[in-house]
Amino acid sequence: MIEILSVVAPVSDALHSVAQESTNIAITDKAMKSIGAGLAIGLGSFGPALAIGNLVGHAMDALGRNPEAQPVIQTNMILGLAFAEAIAIYALVIGFMIGFVF
Repeated sequence: MIEILSVVAPVSDALHSVAQESTNIAITDKAMKSIGAGLAIGLGSFGPALAIGNLVGHAMDALGRNPEAQPVIQTNMILGLAFAEAIAIYALVIGFMIGFVF
């Protein structure tokens, strides 16, 4: 995730320089904020989406192997889903902060 986020600044600088050199259209601060907010929400929800899919898939596999353990597996699965979803909500909040506060 850090590797992906470390690419954002060079990409935004490249977009900014290309836009200024090739056309008369300038990328404004509002446009850069919108790009940053979109990247924060998109990349920030990618990890939790993978985690939720992986968690539910393994829980279904465990239930198929041992149906008697359903209450324990279901409780742990729901707790893991809540933690993964909280990370996605943090990404959403950061995206809104980039877009509207900074």
